[in-house]
Amino acid sequence: MKRRVVITGYGVISPLGNDVDTFWSHIKAAKSGIKKIQENGFEDINTKIGGFIDDFQPEQYFDKKELGKYDLFVQYAYAAAQQALNQAKLNPESTDAHRLGVYIGSGIGGINTVLENHKALLEKGPRRVSPFMVPMMISNMAAGIVAIKTGFKGPSFSPVSACATGNQAIGEAFLNILHGYSDAILAGGSEASINPLAFAGFSRMKAMSTNNDSPQKASRPFDKDRDGFVMSEGAGILLLEEYEHAKNRGATILGEIIGFGSTTDAHHITTPDFHGAERAMKLALDMAQIQPTDVDYINAHGTSTPEGDKSETKAIKNVFKDHAYRLKISSTKSMTGHLFGAAGGVEAIITLKSIMEDTIPPTINYEHPDEECDLDYVPNESIQAEVNYALSNGFGFGGHNAVLVFKKFID
Repeated sequence: MKRRVVITGYGVISPLGNDVDTFWSHIKAAKSGIKKIQENGFEDINTKIGGFIDDFQPEQYFDKKELGKYDLFVQYAYAAAQQALNQAKLNPESTDAHRLGVYIGSGIGGINTVLENHKALLEKGPRRVSPFMVPMMISNMAAGIVAIKTGFKGPSFSPVSACATGNQAIGEAFLNILHGYSDAILAGGSEASINPLAFAGFSRMKAMSTNNDSPQKASRPFDKDRDGFVMSEGAGILLLEEYEHAKNRGATILGEIIGFGSTTDAHHITTPDFHGAERAMKLALDMAQIQPTDVDYINAHGTSTPEGDKSETKAIKNVFKDHAYRLKISSTKSMTGHLFGAAGGVEAIITLKSIMEDTIPPTINYEHPDEECDLDYVPNESIQAEVNYALSNGFGFGGHNAVLVFKKFID
């Protein structure tokens, strides 16, 4: 019997809400989570806006003593993972914990911890560097802490594939369960890298929007006037579970993953080659055993960069041919900003909710059509439409591509 991989829980920490109900309501309402940054250190940087989180309450998830030991990206990851676990009602003590895994990645990891300790080293000497610095900064620690606190003792994996990280983690978790190695895996991504150094680096690349006067208008994927992405932070985690395992314990099944495609451009460190994205989508569809015409919706990578959006549009046209113009496509980064390693996890939740509610979220700030981006990007307002199959695209610096196929669950 072919194994099936379903979703039984999800959790999110984001600029648009720190639980899925709040987050999804804001997405449907076409709200932007982008704000002007008031902190010191950003004054001389060209970009002074971001999707930062200012209402996260870590004490809901951690004791005060723990907080000094965990970088913010770890805190976000565990909070989202705990939400997913609570929803799924999965108790590791009542199942085989050795078949429960954690696949959570981060594109950048604990960069704020590195910066804080580097400052302490320069100003106060090596004895003021925290003994927790190394375990706080390494990118695998989100998965490590989630496993320690949940008791999941199965496989653990922390991909680092830039903006494709979240999709890569979910896709690899899907394959692990599909092939029978695990019964359930917490999977997704987490990121907390809003700081002057990261902003200065991306600003020097001219990759970020400089629309500082209108923060909520700055992220405008596929729009002719787009001028770069907007950096954000947060986490998105799914609980993937083998169908029979979920059914036998009476879990509520939210949706199903049926395909995953992963490729590399092998082209350029920052400029995408649409052939890589094209192949990833084709591989995902082949694994799902569906035709391009079966797909109703694509949650696009759509970062709001001039070249990236154009490349993704071309890849979609090559895969879907005439159906590309009938497809509904949206980039929800227009509302959330770009969460880097967490983007795939957050957007997987959006894609899943779209299928569950037959609601397609919009691409906000789409005001000036681009002749090279001429598909239906669901401009500015969400719509009601039947969604049975949907793709979620994730493409990262270095040419990493990861595409997921979601399906409406039918028992």
